[in-house]
Amino acid sequence: MIDRGHELPVTRQAELLNISRGTVYYLPRPVGDADLALMRRLDELHLEHPFMGARMLRRHLLREGIEVGRRHVRTLMQRMGIEALCPQPGTSKRHPGHKIYPYLLRNLAITQANQVWALDTTYCPMARGFVYLTAVVDVASRKVLAHKVAITLEACHAKEVLEQAFARYGVPDIVNTDQGSQFTAEEFTDAVFDRGCKLSMDGRGAWRDNVFVERLWRSAKYERIYLKAYGSVSAARADIATYMDWFNTQRPHSSLQGLTPQQAYWNTLPSLQGAA
Repeated sequence: MIDRGHELPVTRQAELLNISRGTVYYLPRPVGDADLALMRRLDELHLEHPFMGARMLRRHLLREGIEVGRRHVRTLMQRMGIEALCPQPGTSKRHPGHKIYPYLLRNLAITQANQVWALDTTYCPMARGFVYLTAVVDVASRKVLAHKVAITLEACHAKEVLEQAFARYGVPDIVNTDQGSQFTAEEFTDAVFDRGCKLSMDGRGAWRDNVFVERLWRSAKYERIYLKAYGSVSAARADIATYMDWFNTQRPHSSLQGLTPQQAYWNTLPSLQGAA
């Protein structure tokens, strides 16, 4: 989309396309093969044992014969955008100056589509390098309403995927996220409030608050992403899009009485229930 040889400045092209200048100019730092392999293993361990912090992960890696320092593990975790999902006093890395909103889902019975949407971002390994996957999930039906693969963790990507969900499926009562800087940025929070939605944020380290999206990540990685060795970002985008369509329309869930997310979404949509 961006033509670097065009007479129109790249900055102006980015503004007209409504994309971040940081995305246009971003040149990812090369990551060595050893670190890429280590990041892949850290991602697997994080899915299996989300309560593990850098110290415990390092001890686990040492038992596997992988020599690595705790600080290096911590650095890679920060690059991947993951942290231990358990109470950790004094470990908050939220963006300074960003407002944190209260968690609104405690003791809330979620029974209808478009009642609560959840957003999250996860790290996805490729053959060389990695990408970030952001998704919007309808909590009641587990349906993936929209998703995006990007090379950076920025609020513009979170806003874009949310706007896609709005355009396709309307507006939910509540949008729930974690406390990541891409979700606490005004660019994202304004997009939520401009549609009249309430914004809910997970408690610090409270993994249960975001369990529905965490289950999606586990399914997507073990059923698809880990089985592939994407050679490019475009290949990752295409294949992940294929998986998300299959997840919505073909994968039955025991928690949905054997229905697919697509079926559960339309069966619990309030407007259709009222018309029945």
